[in-house]
Formats: sequence, structure tokens, C-alpha cells
Amino acid sequence: MPFPSHSPSPPWSKPYFRSDHFKGGRPKSATVVERLEAAGAILVGKTNLDQFATGLVGTRSTFGAPRSVFSAAHVSGGSSSGSAVAVASGLVSFALGTDTAGSGRVPAGFNNIMGLKPTRGLISAAGVVPACRSLDCVSVFANDAAESAVVLAVAQGFDPADPYSRAPQARPLPPQFRFGVLARKDRAFDHTDGPQLYDAAIARLTALGGTAIEIDYAPFNAIALLLYQGPWVAERLAAIKDFAARHAGAMDPTVRAIILGAEKFSAVDAFEGQYRLQALKQQTDAAWAGMDILLVPTTPGHPRVAQVAADPLGANARLGLYTNFVNFLDCCAIAAPAGFKVDGLPFGVTLIAPAFHDAALSALASRFSTET
Repeated sequence: MPFPSHSPSPPWSKPYFRSDHFKGGRPKSATVVERLEAAGAILVGKTNLDQFATGLVGTRSTFGAPRSVFSAAHVSGGSSSGSAVAVASGLVSFALGTDTAGSGRVPAGFNNIMGLKPTRGLISAAGVVPACRSLDCVSVFANDAAESAVVLAVAQGFDPADPYSRAPQARPLPPQFRFGVLARKDRAFDHTDGPQLYDAAIARLTALGGTAIEIDYAPFNAIALLLYQGPWVAERLAAIKDFAARHAGAMDPTVRAIILGAEKFSAVDAFEGQYRLQALKQQTDAAWAGMDILLVPTTPGHPRVAQVAADPLGANARLGLYTNFVNFLDCCAIAAPAGFKVDGLPFGVTLIAPAFHDAALSALASRFSTET
């Protein structure tokens, strides 16, 4: 599929896609990069990120912290911080990131662009430095949903080099769709504009043919809390255990504390975490039986850099309230701009659907972004 006519050879950035990925004794790029370059895309460079993709804030990098393009006092979001900022600044047409807990969505929300998190395994992760290999997805940042969908169409495809790779499938959404929304008690905002802007987003989806259905968010939130418990923290350590053993002192202090904290978990904890996840999945299945997509705020708020410095773990956890569960449930998602707050900072929402509804969800997000 060709790239959009207005950008025949669009550049993008390449975040944390290792150059020591070898084939036949020679270094090579990640599969996703190779596929895009073969289609005519032009690589501009690598971008900054939270170290080892561990964070949603964008401040945990030894190379400095990017900022939101709307305010130097506010975080860019992470972990794919530089990718989102590069797109929002107009430096590139689109960018690659990764998404384990919201890293491809939170920075999009904070910089007023689209953040496409595909179905897990739809884009090969071969050659990508993992965070949690069983959950990681390569994501796409772009200024509009249509362009991110073009990038996905070029980049996707089964890759035997990635054990989690899956062949694409096309699952449509019904024209008259049901979409889940948060009950009033579950709408947690750190700013007074949130309730009105979220209601406006609900009204916009309703105008596109949707019927809003209130859901119980409790099991989704319980799944979100699992991310930094038991097996999934241990999986982060498994990804970089050799580096951590030799160079722990070179790691960002917050990242080091999180990843090395995995040492306290046992194999029993890992299995108990899996059992807990499966029990919660049964509860969320009941919610999915009544809806086709789920609409949530991308984040509860947009913290300042100083707020994150004062409470790095708490501020980061807060940002994952509506993002952390998505990959656990094998969903696809797209973060979309949904207005501005009175302070001039953007407000974003995320549309979420079960696996392989990527194209349909992107089409709906495109309509959502142009609805007035």
C-alpha cells in the first residue's frame, strides 16, 4: 500500500529498535523498519524514551526529558516520548513507538496526535528491545488516523522471527455499534474540564451511530493494577537481566527500582498472577458481551514535570488508570484528540476494541476526529 500522496516518502523516527539484531552474522534493522523502508519510507533517526520503555511520563531518560509541545512545564508522556513529540512538532510525518501499558497512547494524548496501538503481534516485534515480551506491541504515531492506518497496513504481517507474531485478520464493527463508557463514579479527572470533554466525546460517538452503555470498570482497573505485580515485573527483568547485572548503576534510579524489584517475586507469585488475570478476564468478558468498543479518557490528567519529580511512582501509576489493561485483554486501541482544556492543554480519549478490529477502529477514529 503506498504512503499518502501528500507525503510520498514520509520520514519517521525509530525508537528503541536495536541495531545489534543479527541475521547471518550481519546487523540489521527490526522487521517493522525493514518493511517500511522497503515500501519507500525514509528513516530519519532514533528518538528519546523512558529508559527500557519503563514509564508513562517521558522523564526517565538518561538523555534528558522531552516536554509536551504545548507546555515546557508539562511532561511529554512516555515511554515513547520523543516519537510523539517529533510528530507533534512537525519534524516527521509519523513515528514508531512501542506500547506495553500505554506508551503508544499517553504521549499521543499529551501532544494532540493519534496513537495507534495495534493488536498484539500484528506488527512484528523481531529486533525490538522488549519491555514485557508477552504484552509488547509496536505502535504508530501520526497526525491523523488515516495515515496511521496506512503505516499499519504496510508494517503488519506474520513474521516467523517473532514468536508472538500473528497474521492479520479483518473484523468489522457494526454500523450501529454499542460503546462502553465509564460510570460517573469511575470518571477520575485531575482537572475540572474532564467531565464536560468526556461527555462531548460520548455525544460525538453517539452522533456517528453509537449507543452508549455504562460499564463496571472495576475488573478493568484490577487488571491494570497487575502490571507491576508478580510475573510482569519479572518479565521486565528477563528482558534486560544481563545488562542489569553488569550496569545497574547506569540505570535511571526509578527504572532500576522497578525492574530490580522483580527479584522479590517467586515462580509461585507468577502463577498466582496468571490465575488472577484469568479470573478478571472472565469478568471483563461479561462487559464486552454488551459492547463493541470502549471509550475512555486517555489519562485522568496531565502532570507537570515537577509533580512527577516529587512523586515519580504515584504520578506514573495515575497515568495508567485507563491504559494498563488493554494489552492484557488482547485489545487494539487508538488514542485520539478530543478538545482542549481551559489551560490550553489537549484532552484525549482512547477507542478500544477486541483484537483484529484495527482497521475498523481506525476508520471510526478518523470519523470521530472530523465530527463537529
